Amino acid sequence: MSIVMTGGGTGGHLAIIRAVKEAIVAGDREQGAGKNGEVAGSRKQGDGSGLVYIGSEKGQDRQWFEDDSDFDAKYFLETKGVVNQKGLGKVQSLWMMFKAYLQARKLLKEHDAKVVFSVGGFSSAATAFAAKTSGVPLVIHEQNAALGSLNRLLKPYADVFISSYLDESPIKAYPVKEVFFNNARIREKVETVIFLGGSQGARAINELALSIAPELKARGIRIIHQAGANNIEAVEEAYRDLGIDAEVFGFTTKLADYMKEADFAIARAGASTLWELAATALPTLFIPYPYAASDHQYHNAKFLVEKELAWVMRENEIEKEKVLALLDEDLSQKSKGLMESIERDGSRQIAALLQNYL
Repeated sequence: MSIVMTGGGTGGHLAIIRAVKEAIVAGDREQGAGKNGEVAGSRKQGDGSGLVYIGSEKGQDRQWFEDDSDFDAKYFLETKGVVNQKGLGKVQSLWMMFKAYLQARKLLKEHDAKVVFSVGGFSSAATAFAAKTSGVPLVIHEQNAALGSLNRLLKPYADVFISSYLDESPIKAYPVKEVFFNNARIREKVETVIFLGGSQGARAINELALSIAPELKARGIRIIHQAGANNIEAVEEAYRDLGIDAEVFGFTTKLADYMKEADFAIARAGASTLWELAATALPTLFIPYPYAASDHQYHNAKFLVEKELAWVMRENEIEKEKVLALLDEDLSQKSKGLMESIERDGSRQIAALLQNYL
């Protein structure tokens, strides 16, 4: 018996796979202990069950999971996105998807799949369709407020559809690592601002950070800045020219620690980042990536803004005076509200649901 996980291409999708996978493995190690013990301990070494990952050669799937020993088997099929292809490119993509679909059907049978957990993205298409035509239950997790094209197509056929933005979702808790919840605290005064443009950086956020840096220095506010791997030297030099000692980085494994230190964030609105900031109770101004599919980053941010738990500005609406004015607002209410807005144990809840199929 096996739980098959599929999907990815990008870090936002793959982070969900990793979080739920780690919760399943942790449940095995607990051997049934704790409040979810009977379910979490159901997949035990040697009982014929296992974890299988089916992804794509394209995107980041192999980078994330090729060497991951938690999976009993891993497969990376030849697929690529279909939605943005035209003409012969679309025909080629569909043919690759069909061949991958046939492979996925064989793999589901070979591993006696009892459930397929899909997080969307082109990496998941072949296996998700294979599940539906093989009679294997399909559980889908949608990370964003605006549904991805594949998840939107498959939603009516999913046995369970999970989304933190939908009232009808059986699980509302987003899979966020426990460390972010443990780092939560009420913010009252801004002593540190963190700028988060992602590991690749965001030009609009970098430019905003440098434009308000002199005023932040004048207020005695420390700056932490994720400028992007390719922008570190240029941004560091710009801060030096301003006479400002800022902590600048690209990719980091210390993001949870940096969020804990900060009192105010200015960030993109990818789903994982948004919920990690919420779990840390860190008041945030979101500046969504304007070219995200279905404008999903804006809709992610809007979900918290409508609850009066965050702020959002489009890139073409940025005014540094308005940004600086936010630093004088009552942040404690935002922090308290964020603490109450997100449930813990999202990963464990999803893991328990999947293991019920074994």
